[in-house]
Amino acid sequence: MLENDVTIEICLDSVQSIIAAEQGGASRVEFCSDLFEGGLTPTLGSFLVAKEKTSIPINVMIRPRGGDFCYSDVEFETMLADARLFREAGANALVFGILTPEGEIDKERSRAFLDAARPLPVTFHRAFDMTRDPYKAIEDLIELGVDRILTSGLEASVPEGLDLLADLLKRYGDKIVIMPGAGINERNIERIHQTLQAKEYHMYLHREYQSRMEYRPDHIYMGGLLRQPEFMVQHTDPNRVSHMVGKVRS
Repeated sequence: MLENDVTIEICLDSVQSIIAAEQGGASRVEFCSDLFEGGLTPTLGSFLVAKEKTSIPINVMIRPRGGDFCYSDVEFETMLADARLFREAGANALVFGILTPEGEIDKERSRAFLDAARPLPVTFHRAFDMTRDPYKAIEDLIELGVDRILTSGLEASVPEGLDLLADLLKRYGDKIVIMPGAGINERNIERIHQTLQAKEYHMYLHREYQSRMEYRPDHIYMGGLLRQPEFMVQHTDPNRVSHMVGKVRS
């Protein structure tokens, strides 16, 4: 059983999923596009529709492309422009991550991003998990004034990164919000929380839905060789969210 004050953040990539997360009782959402790429900046239009349709806090991902977190000048300029647009449009917080080629926090660019984002809270996403030294990285982020880190403990999932996560929470949990995320589900949340005692968790709780298309040509693909099924749609499952929240609030 978890405590009533544990925050459940749902990662998602559509307005429909934001509605579902709110119906399921989530604390807030992280709104992205293209989760197949790990989450990119959503469209401003979809964000505005979500704000009209829901009242749940929406943290917006600012990530201009998939791949690494070392950006060109033009890509970084795009991030700053998006930060300002979503700040002015009413985002509750912004989510970002920028690294140097050497695998360290890009402090100069992160500082400029924070200037563009304020007064909104800012989360540094799982770019943190690609850093060379997590202790130096977290101290850099604390120095910069970042509000929250999303991390799986420099592993592919939270269950694999439990040892480092526990140590980071013990050392730095009173200086910055450390939010475990990746691979957390209904089957392991209680064991994870028993070990970590974190105040916030980040989850992707989806279900696959059949496409409404009746005509289905099978020789045309909208993506590359590595692709998801064309006639399967993924949205947040409100029942899964409700079940997880029930574990938190029971």
